[in-house]
Amino acid sequence: MSAEIISLAEYKSSRGIGLAAMRGEPALLDGAPDLAGRFHFWSGASGRRYVHTIYNLIECPALPAGNYVLVHRDGEGRRLVLAVGRVGNAAASLNLAEIRRRGAELGANEVHVHLLAPNAKQSRLIETDLRAGQCAGIISHVAAGM
Repeated sequence: MSAEIISLAEYKSSRGIGLAAMRGEPALLDGAPDLAGRFHFWSGASGRRYVHTIYNLIECPALPAGNYVLVHRDGEGRRLVLAVGRVGNAAASLNLAEIRRRGAELGANEVHVHLLAPNAKQSRLIETDLRAGQCAGIISHVAAGM
């Protein structure tokens, strides 16, 4: 498998990606209809948004240290966050093994990966922010249903 690094800032400015794509919602992109399906923005409790590359759990490549969101995506495209975490092994294959094991235990079928943290400290802060942001979303969703 191979990975491709895409500068999101350059792509957005050259393509004029709309607000829907910025919110992580699917959008049609000229010349790259599946590109919107490869990325998702997750928001932390701080309000910061973090771009994640989406992989199928089975097809996910070996990864360097970084953050991840394990997701179960149903047949209608709805995403349910199962876990937020980070891996920090020097060996990319160990990171992949850890993510796949955890994903299989939880029933995930997607791995959303964020590799833009400049160091381990920032990666921990991003993990905490994302985890708190997802918990807040779950709590407000449950409260609204009561």
